[in-house]
Amino acid sequence: MEIIYLLIPISLVFVGVILWAFLWAVGSGQFDDLEGPAHQILMDDDDVPPAVSGDRQAEGEEAPRRPPEPSSHGRVRRGPHASPP
Repeated sequence: MEIIYLLIPISLVFVGVILWAFLWAVGSGQFDDLEGPAHQILMDDDDVPPAVSGDRQAEGEEAPRRPPEPSSHGRVRRGPHASPP
């Protein structure tokens, strides 16, 4: 029963810290725009050109992609330096 004399003040301090953090978040504008970031992730960025690599970068063409090569174990290796397990 004596533990309650320790738990009640600790819980009140904990509630105070949570209340302070919530009020700080509201005051700093964390909850101003709740729908903007959710819609922004769905928008296309047409201003960014596609990534190019290798000798085709000067011409502005995208390098062709190669299909993954199967290893000797029948598994598909990922990346140029992938070694079989």
